[in-house]
Amino acid sequence: MISIVTALISTIFFLTITSPVIAIPVHGQAMHGKIKYNTGFKHFDYVNPNAPKGGDVKLATIGSFDSFNNFIIKGEAAAGLSKLYDTLLVPSADEPFSVYGLLAETIEIPRDRSWVQFVLRKKARWHDGKPITADDIIWSFNTLIEKGQPFYRYYYSSVAKIEKINTLTVRFSFKPGENRELPLIVGQIPILPKHYWQDRDFSKTTLKKPLGSGPYMIETFEAGRFIKFKRISNYWGKDLPVKKGFDNFDTIRYDYYRDATVLVEAFKAGEFDFRAENSSKLWATAYDFPALKKGLVKKKEIKHDRIAGMQGFVFNTRREIFSDPKVRQALAYAFDFEWSNRNLFYGQYTRSRSYFGNSEMAATGLAGKTELAILKKHRDQLPKEVFTDEYQPPKTNGDGRIRANLKIGDKFLKEAGWTIKNKKRVNMKTGTVMKFEILLVSPMFERIALPFTKNLERLGIKARVRTVDSSQYQRRLETFDFDMIVSVWGASLSPGNEQRDYWSTAAANQNGSRNFIGISEPVIDKLIESLIASPDRENLVTRAKVLDRVLQWGHYVIPHWHLNYDRLIYWSKLKHPKIIPMKGTQFDTWWVDAKKNEKTKSNQNFTKAN
Repeated sequence: MISIVTALISTIFFLTITSPVIAIPVHGQAMHGKIKYNTGFKHFDYVNPNAPKGGDVKLATIGSFDSFNNFIIKGEAAAGLSKLYDTLLVPSADEPFSVYGLLAETIEIPRDRSWVQFVLRKKARWHDGKPITADDIIWSFNTLIEKGQPFYRYYYSSVAKIEKINTLTVRFSFKPGENRELPLIVGQIPILPKHYWQDRDFSKTTLKKPLGSGPYMIETFEAGRFIKFKRISNYWGKDLPVKKGFDNFDTIRYDYYRDATVLVEAFKAGEFDFRAENSSKLWATAYDFPALKKGLVKKKEIKHDRIAGMQGFVFNTRREIFSDPKVRQALAYAFDFEWSNRNLFYGQYTRSRSYFGNSEMAATGLAGKTELAILKKHRDQLPKEVFTDEYQPPKTNGDGRIRANLKIGDKFLKEAGWTIKNKKRVNMKTGTVMKFEILLVSPMFERIALPFTKNLERLGIKARVRTVDSSQYQRRLETFDFDMIVSVWGASLSPGNEQRDYWSTAAANQNGSRNFIGISEPVIDKLIESLIASPDRENLVTRAKVLDRVLQWGHYVIPHWHLNYDRLIYWSKLKHPKIIPMKGTQFDTWWVDAKKNEKTKSNQNFTKAN
């Protein structure tokens, strides 16, 4: 009898160690390596767990809105809607990619990561008091895949099925293949109430206040002008470790402005409280006003370790004139970043050249051994420069004299079959004149685009700058109805499935995707999947560098610039935690200082009156 029991115990132990399908319930999971916060942690290090609750904060944004359904392509969704919904898991801001349970009390992932199972917290509730169940999780996932933005289909395309184990337990099973991030990212799906939506048309825009489970609900709004959120005092998750120190404002209001200049003046007049400034000119020149000198307004540059991503002039390669990489490379010689940085940006920016800038994943120098081992498999599909040269965008001395660069651009254009005829750039075979439109949504970019067009004109190219309103701009982006735009792709410290939406062939053919460029290259598809399948951090870094290097030498964008710090200006009633995590400022951890609030109010009112 003893021997049988011993054998059984040994068998169970062996299976636990060796079987890829055995999983242990945990409170958190890292993409690679170990999580920072162990069982029983009280709060994240970068919050103030004793931050006072209360006070009102006003924010501002540019544009308009006509919908509270931020999950579909149609309409312009209002700002701040993510505050309405909880997710199964939440990431920490001081780790590359680790997640911890919010709606989910536990996570179970087998060694082979072929599935993930979530057990929901019994106390999780919708705002109407009804419990959140596995049925809500399943309905949310299926609806977002079927009717939501294309992003969801690409991001979660490797999910084979989702099934209900019991009322509070749900399991996602994955298609064969290696996709280590899937168990983590399915936990970031916004969870929607099935009982609220099942009798409504999810594919339509709406201004009916939606039901959620998050820390805030919509209190009042005026379409296109403002939206105001109210903190739920009895929010079900307020005492969880992952929520300690968050969601401190009683109300959060977003006011909409049509123009950045008007918005800045509104801030100075005390109409709103906080702004993350993205304009170097405004940062350098617009905020020298009495409230700042008196200490009533704080102006800070706060360093971060986020990946810079890529911003630039973006070619739509679906357009015939931009289908040739040589043409795209040539036009890059007409952009004078150094002059712009000196004369327009007050020397604040660093030139971007990587899609993973400000990180260890940026491809610099020549490809090393581990990169070459991957690249050599695709040698016949790649430009030779990937193997022989370090990518660098064209440079100038910043004095505005770029004749040497334009001569190089002219050389590349002629090699691509475009010559000069009657002072116009003409295709030698078709006689087509090279002309295109740069589509903008912000007038602030006109001062960057217009000097660029002047240099293009010297190459015989007619480029027209057109600025449209946000709704028209969004519609044209969704259908790829543009020649060139200014855009930015963000990147995480653990890039993965989102890369499909950025650069894959499938995304290129899907309206509403973020493959604005129209990249449709089998080799890039393979590199994306290889990146997603990275078994550890070392391989992830190598594979990101490989993808970066191939994108660089595709000349898909004319790179712009980036910062490694946040530019923040705010009225002094607002306070933030002392610790700034690697991912930078976390505004949802800020709070109102009651002692300074009244003083700030009186000064804001005085400013408004005068």
